[in-house]
This record gives sequence, C-alpha cells and structure tokens, in this order.
Amino acid sequence: MPKPVNRQVELRELLEQLNLGGMAAIFAEVALRAAKEHLTHEAYLWELAVHERDLRTQRRTARLLRASGLPAEKTFRTFDLGKLPAVIQTQVERLKSGAFLESATNVVAVGRPGVGKSHVLAAVGYELACLGHPVLWLPTSTLVQRLLAAKRDLRLPQELAKLDKFACVILDDLGYIQQDRDEMEVLFTFFRPRYA
Repeated sequence: MPKPVNRQVELRELLEQLNLGGMAAIFAEVALRAAKEHLTHEAYLWELAVHERDLRTQRRTARLLRASGLPAEKTFRTFDLGKLPAVIQTQVERLKSGAFLESATNVVAVGRPGVGKSHVLAAVGYELACLGHPVLWLPTSTLVQRLLAAKRDLRLPQELAKLDKFACVILDDLGYIQQDRDEMEVLFTFFRPRYA
C-alpha cells in the first residue's frame, strides 16, 4: 500500500531546499489565518514573501553589524543630538541617509576631544549598516598596522581589495597616528583611490 502524502512536510522540505526557510517556518500558521480571514491566494503568498524578505533583511543587517567592528553602545539611541549645533544636526541627518556614499564624498569630523565625534560617526555607521551598506569601523592606528603587515608580507593589494568591499570605512582618531614615513605611505595608499 502506498504511503500517504503529507503535503505540509513536502512543502516545508521544498521551501527549505529553495532556501526559503522563513516561509517554511510559518506557511502552515499563515495558511490557517488566511483560511479564517478568507484571504486570497495572492494575499497569503504576499504575507509569506514579506515575512521571508523581512527575515533576510534582519539576517543581513546582523551580519553587516557583526562584520563592521562598530562599537555596539554608540548609536543614536545613546547620543543626544540636541546638544549639537543645529547646522551639525542637519549634516548628521543627511549622513544617516547614506547619500554621500552614492557620490563617494569623504566625510571628516574635526573638533575638540570628547565632544562626540566618534559616537556620532559610529551611530551613522550603524544606520548605514541597517540600510544594507557594508561598513567598517576601526581606529586609524589599527588600519595602519594592518596595512604595514600586508605590505611586509607582499599582500598589500589583496588587503586593499578587501577594504574596497566596504561602502564606508570609518577611521577613528586619525590625528593620533605617528608621523612615521612608512605609516604615512600605507595610509596614503589607502586614501588615494578614494579621492579619484
């Protein structure tokens, strides 16, 4: 006697094979609700697709934030923008949109120590990652040491190519690096293509 077909099991397996794990997890629950609410087939499918999209967006954002090196505590939730002058607040709002990435505009924050430059730039980086942009945050000294090591090991072009994959690289404490010739050279090698 042939084994009875369990469409729910088969559908779940098929959705998982198609890398639609979000849909696989909720299709039965949404189907019950769709039947109760008399949703059309299109409305049912739309709800599943929206769930899958949202889940993928959440995963991508989490992945981008993990790879970014951004300090987790430095977001706009933990910074009072109101303490900044209005003109700076307007500029920060523009930066949050990420439009400067499209035009490849470099952003430099200059000011006295302790006024919140690092916090604001980290928070902008967080917003950009949430918009789906790959962001890298690191102290300038760390970048310089990374580039010097790559140069020493004859893999500087490969290291620069890795860094080019980030839509936004935020260097913290640029003013605190030493003025060593080799350090300046590798830093210039990193900056030069970004001004083209």
